[in-house]
Amino acid sequence: MRKIILSLAMSLDSYIIDENGSYAWITGDGDHSLDTDEKFNFNAFLEKVDIVVMGRIAYEDAMMELFKDKRVIVATRKDMKDHDNVEFIKDDVIGYIQKLQQEEGKDIFLYGGSVLVDHFMKADIIDEFIIGIVPMILGNGKPLFFDNNPSVKLHLDRYTIQEGLSVLEYSRR
Repeated sequence: MRKIILSLAMSLDSYIIDENGSYAWITGDGDHSLDTDEKFNFNAFLEKVDIVVMGRIAYEDAMMELFKDKRVIVATRKDMKDHDNVEFIKDDVIGYIQKLQQEEGKDIFLYGGSVLVDHFMKADIIDEFIIGIVPMILGNGKPLFFDNNPSVKLHLDRYTIQEGLSVLEYSRR
């Protein structure tokens, strides 16, 4: 069965977007002294997936050229017309993705944003978490996780550090 993999960067205080809706703060600290030999390779990660799931706002902000050879599913409340490799879903995105999990193919990348992630968290169906911890405390913004989620026991499978940005890869225990 395909895995659902959440991969996002967040500040040390768990925000994924600053209060102005910007991602510009997602950078390392410039210090290579603690870098691991191995680096997180986003392109290699993308090779493991053939479906990308995101909310409408994330879709509007995404660099879609990264996903040109992927099936992109966008959860939205708006009426939007499918085009190219992009499909818009208004109803029961969780049920739709769970059906796709049963089909043959590569894994499913849960790209964001936090409202969509919250639905997947509450449904308790995320198999792996790849979380980049940016060396920054924002103090305000949009959090990655909301309240009242189920407890999920995780195992740290791998970590990489580059310029103070730690990427932690977890699977369910």
